[in-house]
Amino acid sequence: MSFNTFGQMFRVTTWGESHGPALGATVDGCPPAVRIDAAELQHWLDRRKPGQNRFTTQRQEPDQVKILSGTFEGLSTGTPIQLLIDNTDQRSKDYGDIAKSFRPGHADLTYHQKYGLRDYRGGGRSSARETAARVAAGGVARAALAVLAPEIRITGYMVQIGPHQIDRTRIDPAEIERNPFWCPDAQAAETWGAYLDDLRKTHNSVGAVVELVASGAPPGLGAPVYGKLDSDLAAAMMSINAVKAVEIGEGMAAAALTGSENADEIRMGPEGPVFLSNHAGGILGGISTGQDVVLRFAVKPTSSILTPRRTITSSGEEVDLITKGRHDPCVGIRAVPVGEAMMACVLLDHILRDRGQTAGIRGEIG
Repeated sequence: MSFNTFGQMFRVTTWGESHGPALGATVDGCPPAVRIDAAELQHWLDRRKPGQNRFTTQRQEPDQVKILSGTFEGLSTGTPIQLLIDNTDQRSKDYGDIAKSFRPGHADLTYHQKYGLRDYRGGGRSSARETAARVAAGGVARAALAVLAPEIRITGYMVQIGPHQIDRTRIDPAEIERNPFWCPDAQAAETWGAYLDDLRKTHNSVGAVVELVASGAPPGLGAPVYGKLDSDLAAAMMSINAVKAVEIGEGMAAAALTGSENADEIRMGPEGPVFLSNHAGGILGGISTGQDVVLRFAVKPTSSILTPRRTITSSGEEVDLITKGRHDPCVGIRAVPVGEAMMACVLLDHILRDRGQTAGIRGEIG
């Protein structure tokens, strides 16, 4: 199985399976002399790890990250950084019943069709457990961004669970860290809690929408045609387990706007161009404008549920299947820190690519 690496200048290769002894990431391309502290990386992993509240899987993994290479006296050396996270709470017996059956909504069938075999223990490589490695790598990217572009701030939060959306007039950034949903609307978070409690009692699950904002991103990141910042961001988000759609700025809603409504008008400010709106989500022609980079991605409902679903076995027999184990009623909750990590990796990659192509030189205006 190939294609386990993303990025060009800042490259991340993840490895490991859900029920293997460990998983991790090899990070190549981190600039030298960046302070890489395991405790700081752990901060990001702790935001993602399972079992922290009743709304996520009760698998108890400490997700303790170990730095095996690429640093000396706390600083990156410019060589590959190897990150390792032990798996400590596997319960492979939960998956014995599906060894020969394909779970609806999962990658079981497609993995079998492509490779002729699959790791049925928690989905193996297709498990969302793999995203722990991405979050660790994203911590390295954030450390490098703090040196190269300290003005960048990446913030993720949920804006919708099932049919329930936030009220944008009630957004309070301080609320994001105060509830288990990373929700900036305290009232919506309360509604979501009751909604998920009722949903779990019916052995069901639900999807969600996550929004990411990168403020302070400089203009000029990205390249025309095949190196667009938005296409790389979209690809990064679509690579996250269970993500089924990505939109930048207005996204699909732009189809309902007129040209005069959608085009972000520009005026001249004391420090350069000032946009009067941000329907483009901070990217034009694949290149960042200097505004907030805004994107959203939709996460499908968790496919593993305790409700019988019709499927087939590897021998072609039709059966009804209940997926046992410990699963998230809304996998979108833990997708927030994963999305933030992927955005950090993409932004750092583009900063390094831009430095190599233009050396940071920009066209003058005014």
